[in-house]
Amino acid sequence: QVQLVESGGGLVQAGGSLRLSCAASGRTFRTYNMGWFRQAPGKEREFVAAISTSGGTTTYAESVKGRFTISRDNAKNTVSLQMNSLKPEDAAVYYCAAGSSFLSTMPTNFPYWGQGTQVTVSS
Repeated sequence: QVQLVESGGGLVQAGGSLRLSCAASGRTFRTYNMGWFRQAPGKEREFVAAISTSGGTTTYAESVKGRFTISRDNAKNTVSLQMNSLKPEDAAVYYCAAGSSFLSTMPTNFPYWGQGTQVTVSS
C-alpha cells in the first residue's frame, strides 16, 4: 500500500501559477503510476494528468494541456503538478492518486488517494 499527502493548494488570481506536491509513503512508490484528479462542487471527479512509473510517459486532459505539467521524483517519493495560466474553471479540490495498472485516466484504476488540496482561482 501507499499513503499520499497533497500540499500546495491555495488562492491565486486568474493567470497565476501554483505547484501542487504529493508525498508518498513506502518504498514501492516507484512501482505506481501516478495521477492528479480534481473535483469541483457539484461535479464529478475528473482526470487532470498522469505519469508512468519511470516518468517517461505523461498524459493530460485536453483542458489543461499546455498549461499544466506533471512530474515525479522517485528518489524523493514525490509527484508534482505545476499549474500555469490558471483559469477560474480550474478551481477544485485536487487529488493525488496511485495506481498499479497501465497508465490510465480513469479514477477506478487508481486504488490509492490522498485527502485533496483546495485550489481557488479568482477572476
